[in-house]
Amino acid sequence: MKREDLTEKLLDIKRENGWTWKHIQAEIGGLSPILITAACMGQMKLPKAQARRAAELFGLTPAEERMLNEAPYRGSIPQLPPTDPLIYRFYELIMVYGTTFKELIQEDFGDGIMSAIDFEMTMEREPNPKGDRVKLGMSGKFLPYKYYGNEDGVPDYGFKEP
Repeated sequence: MKREDLTEKLLDIKRENGWTWKHIQAEIGGLSPILITAACMGQMKLPKAQARRAAELFGLTPAEERMLNEAPYRGSIPQLPPTDPLIYRFYELIMVYGTTFKELIQEDFGDGIMSAIDFEMTMEREPNPKGDRVKLGMSGKFLPYKYYGNEDGVPDYGFKEP
């Protein structure tokens, strides 16, 4: 079985039982609800205790339980630009604001990137009389580029210089 097959199996069981992601997250517990959903979608791994709970919930085999605990091959968008309208809007957000994010982050922190590994995300519904809004919060560790072959007092990393 491939990881994509297990994802499809989980989605089938979710659909057959009429479960919501909130129900699944509550049953598995121990992690961010977003991370649990990402793991069920094949983009993250579950720690052993959560993989065991997921296996019990979904009625998985021992091999499928172990697969939930394996580091996945990440990146599930089959083509660029993405064709799903919701995913495309995130792509569009990066196309329009990506250079702005880069400029503002690097001006404030220095020469580096925001981690998607040491990362947290929150999502909430924000009521609005003109139509509810999706509110996302993202927090990633700043990772400065390492300078090598540096001399004459050049710092080792690209943190913002005073």
